[in-house]
Amino acid sequence: MILAAIDIGSNAARLLITEVIERTNEKPLFNKLNLFRVPLRLGFDVFETQFISPEKTSMLIETMLGFKHLMKAYKVEAIKACATSAMREAVNSNEVLEHVFRESEIKIEIISGDMEANLVYENHVAENMDTDHSYMYIDVGGGSTELSFFSNGILTFKNSFNIGTIRLLKNMVTDDHWDEMKSTIKTVTKGQKAVIAIGSGGNINKVFSLSKKKDGKPLSLELLRDYYKELEAFPLEERTIRYNLRKDRADVIVPALSIYINAMRWAGAEEIYVPKIGLADGLVKHLWDEMNHHS
Repeated sequence: MILAAIDIGSNAARLLITEVIERTNEKPLFNKLNLFRVPLRLGFDVFETQFISPEKTSMLIETMLGFKHLMKAYKVEAIKACATSAMREAVNSNEVLEHVFRESEIKIEIISGDMEANLVYENHVAENMDTDHSYMYIDVGGGSTELSFFSNGILTFKNSFNIGTIRLLKNMVTDDHWDEMKSTIKTVTKGQKAVIAIGSGGNINKVFSLSKKKDGKPLSLELLRDYYKELEAFPLEERTIRYNLRKDRADVIVPALSIYINAMRWAGAEEIYVPKIGLADGLVKHLWDEMNHHS
């Protein structure tokens, strides 16, 4: 069966198309067929004006129409579409989404930060790890960072913080925001087994591919610090060319690294695994579960 998930983030919209292969007495296989990404950058409007502009609305509609054609071409049988931080904050999000639905027939649901943290954790990466450590998921987006904490095979904590790459670029993250995240992480990880981080989001995936590490190998906190210093040292144009980055990645990668580094530091985590999962992967699994519980 072929399923699709659409994730409308503060920096980009993604369409993930996945084939689910059922197996007798075993968990189904989720086989990614393709991932499409369009840099809509809704957060650049919303975090300053609380409003999605007509220009961004029409870009969103065009994107959804494009996604609709792609889903037809792949013969997608069911779809789940969600929007996160930027849509949560835009005062006109309901009108925009109604407009999108009229034009594209794609129904987009705005999900809470809590639900977002849940969906990233739906990927269940930590369950396959050893039990000698505790694990912290760090999912960094344009508008928010979702943290989930896993100890002795149990999810003990999840939360969403309004610290994101676009907000940092716009100087909209205060010391209070950082302090809240810091004290939360320190409280949650206190007295727990040594923490290993699990990172998701386009920026950490990019850093992982720059590192040339083998899949399944972690990145060290020290390496992230080195990349932060190195990337930050170059002006945006030069950074884009030197590291062969897309423009909409080159500006957010530095603030993203600062979030991962701080979260890891406060949790006492020396390593971060980058399993290349994201909200869209969690959405596909969630959709599959919904379909099977209803059938």
